[in-house]
Amino acid sequence: MFPSVAFRPVRLFVLSVGITALAMLAAGLLGHLMVGVFFGIGLFLGLLNALLVRHSVDSITAREHPLKRSMAVNSLSRLAIITIVGLIIAYVFRPAGLGVLFGLALFQVLLVVATALPVWKKLRTGEPVPASAREALEDTDGGNTSDD
Repeated sequence: MFPSVAFRPVRLFVLSVGITALAMLAAGLLGHLMVGVFFGIGLFLGLLNALLVRHSVDSITAREHPLKRSMAVNSLSRLAIITIVGLIIAYVFRPAGLGVLFGLALFQVLLVVATALPVWKKLRTGEPVPASAREALEDTDGGNTSDD
């Protein structure tokens, strides 16, 4: 289950805007403003992907008999489309378009950190965590939730 309790798309959007602004500033100072622009596009493609994940999980798990196969097919097609779009942008607008791929990669790190930190904080303070969030956290760290 996607830990919807910790997934905050508005927070991720604001972080993406801030990171895009910093990337554009840094790239502009280095004389490559478009790298920063494409980096931001990659971040927003990553956010779109995360929103589509939440939508597909919600719609598939709302069924009477959700199938893992339908989730797998959905994930494969969604990731294929996002990857193809990123690669097309990177190729058509090369070399600056490669910023899209770096933006997509950084967004995945940002998503994991922004989703896992609130859950870890709740686990450490002893607050109750919804089962779906606990299961997702255990999947990301190999089932180890102890402080060892």
